[in-house]
Amino acid sequence: MAQFFVVHPQNPQPRLLKQAGQLLADGGLVAVPTDSSYAVVARLDDKPAADALRRLRGLDERHHLTLLCRDLAEIGHFAKVDNRQYRFLKMATPGPWTFILEATREVPRRVSHPSRKTIGIRVPDHKIALALIEAAGTPLMSTTLIPEDEEDPMNDGQAIYDRYANQLAAVIDGGACVLAPTTVLDLTGASPEVVRRGQGDLSTLGLD
Repeated sequence: MAQFFVVHPQNPQPRLLKQAGQLLADGGLVAVPTDSSYAVVARLDDKPAADALRRLRGLDERHHLTLLCRDLAEIGHFAKVDNRQYRFLKMATPGPWTFILEATREVPRRVSHPSRKTIGIRVPDHKIALALIEAAGTPLMSTTLIPEDEEDPMNDGQAIYDRYANQLAAVIDGGACVLAPTTVLDLTGASPEVVRRGQGDLSTLGLD
């Protein structure tokens, strides 16, 4: 059964996040609030956990998993970033944006897109999510917590626990999230391409 942690959204309790980080290190999946919705996360280096994450969501290998990073420097370790892309990322992080970038060799093949070798990557603007990444000591694979065959993400920690207590190692209840998806921007081309419109004002990034 999953553990249930009630965490303050502005002042996350380090002791609870450390426990959740250990559960990730032990191969578990953890539900965590972010600046877009609740997500399910696993360690990047854990293949069985990645497979379990995909099963929980009913996803195939062509669905981009998103890598949650602590900061811009960490993005540069897992994605190939040129000067133009770096300036754009610096403008946009942290925030409700997901970027499609070419993955480096540090990214396991099971996480990147099988044909394009790209990765979805972002720095969430949410204190609990960032504290969990810090506690885990590594970027985390993530996917929005949308039940299989449904369209809307779950937004209540207790409801997530009631539904997934046997599939998750922990639920971090930090209160309700914004419940709007990130905007997805593909940065692999000559200019940024909007793949999905969500949160964030595109005009602040010089885009329509």
